[in-house]
Amino acid sequence: MKALHFGAGNIGRGFIGKLLADAGISLTFADVNQVVLDALNARHSYQVHVVGEEKQIDTVTGVDAVSSIGDEVVKLIASVDLVTTAVGPQILERIAPAIAKGLVLRKSQGNDTPLNIIACENMVRGTTQLKGHVFNALGGEDKTWVESHIGFVDSAVDRIVPPSEATNDPLEVTVETFSEWIVDKTQFVGELPAIKGMELTDNLMAFVERKLFTLNTGHAITAYLGQMAGHQTIRDAILDPAIRAVVKGAMEESGAVLIKRYGFDAEKHAAYIQKILGRFENPYLKDDVERVGRQPLRKLSAGDRLIKPLLGTLEYGLPHPNLVKGIAAAMHYHSEQDSQAQELAKLLAEKGPRAALADVSGLDANSDVANDVVAAFNA
Repeated sequence: MKALHFGAGNIGRGFIGKLLADAGISLTFADVNQVVLDALNARHSYQVHVVGEEKQIDTVTGVDAVSSIGDEVVKLIASVDLVTTAVGPQILERIAPAIAKGLVLRKSQGNDTPLNIIACENMVRGTTQLKGHVFNALGGEDKTWVESHIGFVDSAVDRIVPPSEATNDPLEVTVETFSEWIVDKTQFVGELPAIKGMELTDNLMAFVERKLFTLNTGHAITAYLGQMAGHQTIRDAILDPAIRAVVKGAMEESGAVLIKRYGFDAEKHAAYIQKILGRFENPYLKDDVERVGRQPLRKLSAGDRLIKPLLGTLEYGLPHPNLVKGIAAAMHYHSEQDSQAQELAKLLAEKGPRAALADVSGLDANSDVANDVVAAFNA
């Protein structure tokens, strides 16, 4: 089996790429970072530091790389059996034209072998969004062929991959022990793959929202409250009792939505929350609060990790005071390196917190919950 993976960054190498290579799949990375491409093609291997209760170093072997903006990547799409991505939600639209060209070439070459494409991004139904971008670059006859021969498979991914500490090795990466890759088995074309570390489900949204409402919600709120309190890392922040209480409370509030919506077992979900808190405490993951908090406009949007669980509490008439505190903290996020943080600050200065919140989140500016968020923000 041959696979092409877009994104040779830390997540690409440390998570999805590692799982594919470990499964014995012939793997090629596609990226724009020439230093990383050259290193992969020179060595065809790299090291992954897996850290948790115990530390170990795994070596990924048998990999190579191509530029994601050249003809080579188009030719590969025409021949491989699997395409995956870990490029970030905002980059999916940029790689879609190359994927479209590769699919057209595949069709013209008469390659009717099933191909499945899986976007492994930190977003809801990322592959469906990628499919939309790809179809925008296809003609009518090509769309018809793609619909019958190409599977666009949504997934939920979960693994904390912080920036690697400065070394002379551009390929070295650190990851936590825990990982979860859940894919929608109803969207595959051809036979279902058997890849260790890939879990197949016919109820993906339950797992997508479980991860979004727990790991992502808790991670973001830890970052935003941590920055406000002057903490540098996620570990430092979650060990602050006042922050931990709000984060745990927010995850319990979002968890109550999941229990109502999907019938999750309450005791098992409480254990899942404790596991997440333990992951935040990992002493080997020096994850900066400013990094985790970046892109606050996306994280405050209606379908993301802060507002979506809040809307769920409104839907089911459930309490949400800790989610409100987390949202208010997100509105205080600042970073000179993050354009969204600067845009948010400008919006707040020009419109004030109530109108800014409504613009970014879609919440009714005059609603009770908006009143609560504004009060928390001002406090």
